Amino acid sequence: MRTTHWIGGKQWNGVPDRTGDIYDPATGQVAGQVDFATAAVVDEAVGAAGEAFTRWRTASLAQRATVMFAFRELLRARRSDLAEIITAEHGKVLSDAAGEIQRGLENVEFACGIPQTLKGGFSENASTQVDVYSLRQPLGVVGVITPFNFPAMVPLWFAPNAIACGNTVVLKPSEKDPSAANFLAELFAEAGLPDGVFNVVHGDKEAVDRILEHPAVKAISFVGSTPIARYVYETGTRHGKRVQALGGAKNHMVVLPDADLDLAADAAVSAGFGSAGERCMAISVVVAVDPIGDELVDKIRERIAALHVGDGRRPGCEMGPLVTGAHRDRVAAYLDAGRAAGATLVVDGRSHPIDGELTGFWLGPTLFDHVDTDMSVYTDEIFGPVLSVVRARSYDDAVELVNANRYGNGTAIFTNDGGAARRYQNEIEIGMVGVNVPIPVPVSYYSFGGWKDSLFGDAHAYGPEGVNFFVRSKVVTSRWLDPSHGGVNLGFPQNS
Repeated sequence: MRTTHWIGGKQWNGVPDRTGDIYDPATGQVAGQVDFATAAVVDEAVGAAGEAFTRWRTASLAQRATVMFAFRELLRARRSDLAEIITAEHGKVLSDAAGEIQRGLENVEFACGIPQTLKGGFSENASTQVDVYSLRQPLGVVGVITPFNFPAMVPLWFAPNAIACGNTVVLKPSEKDPSAANFLAELFAEAGLPDGVFNVVHGDKEAVDRILEHPAVKAISFVGSTPIARYVYETGTRHGKRVQALGGAKNHMVVLPDADLDLAADAAVSAGFGSAGERCMAISVVVAVDPIGDELVDKIRERIAALHVGDGRRPGCEMGPLVTGAHRDRVAAYLDAGRAAGATLVVDGRSHPIDGELTGFWLGPTLFDHVDTDMSVYTDEIFGPVLSVVRARSYDDAVELVNANRYGNGTAIFTNDGGAARRYQNEIEIGMVGVNVPIPVPVSYYSFGGWKDSLFGDAHAYGPEGVNFFVRSKVVTSRWLDPSHGGVNLGFPQNS
């Protein structure tokens, strides 16, 4: 199987200079190749997008909405096909892939309402016989650079809003699981999107750098690790682009003594090990407030033992492999590092039973207890199925601990005390907060994004802020003369 670029409404038919292997994570075997774009191929895609923008920017709001509605229906009808593509290349189980697509669909549905969200303002007679009104106009060609962990959902965070606002898109998905992006391109074409409005290029840093530097690209949307997010933000803004770069996370779940510990344990396991922990919103730290730590750890351990880990295409599997062998080995190295640093390795994921080929990129769910904040298992974004429990003496200690972390993506508090929950949501320095909700990903009509080292730029993803990111405002001051106008006046204009 060969995955190549989608440029100007069709598959690219050139000869690639370089290709990369696509793996089946559940078997560890090479399943295909993906073409890597040179700077010249990126230029071709940007050129197609630029040419298409001259026409698409003038398309009526009704036409844009019609395309989005058609795309929505096609995506709903073909969601099982897309889920199979995601599971085959990423490794997450089919039910998780289907959930990813559903959350992406919510953003498409938001974009269907673009006529409402692009309304401007109007002030009649702001000055005598002078009207003032605002317009919201598209930027031009925008670049979207997305990670491996959500190969359908994250592109759907950005592309539908960007396109509905009148922009054209060049998407660079992860080279680890690239085929979902091409599937979306095919659906957009079938939905009636004009050629060149949505383009896909594959590759590595060479393709990314050309998108960041290309003078015709007006804005960049990015999701990935914090070091790369910082690089994207600094490089893109240095080249005069508007940039939103969403980075890494170390999400804490605070459990107060009055919480329902069964609910909290269920949530910790679900949020810590879903998608093998390869989520920027995964819970990777449980902050157990005295005296419930021992009981909570026991409940989490019991639930981990019952998890069915294996090939996501097999019935009953709840957690799949990691995306590549190299990533699996990197995550597994933290198990020895945590134990060497003095943490208690309660559950070693390397010994978890596997329902799949032994050659797959497997690592079962892992649980550490008595983790200190200077240990690498705490400080680093591991991005795998490793859950750490940190003990706190009080609510205030827990808040101080969470706020001291350099990341600020998501957090949750589990409690039956409404006053404590209200304090937490106000005092915590995190962009997304859950109250008895472990993964507080906002619905499509709010916006997604963190604080501190989890976000570079001012705009969060999708929702109202996402629309604002893809348009720029223009204010028009207008007067239509009538026979009573007063002639020349060289004085400074005054409002009256």
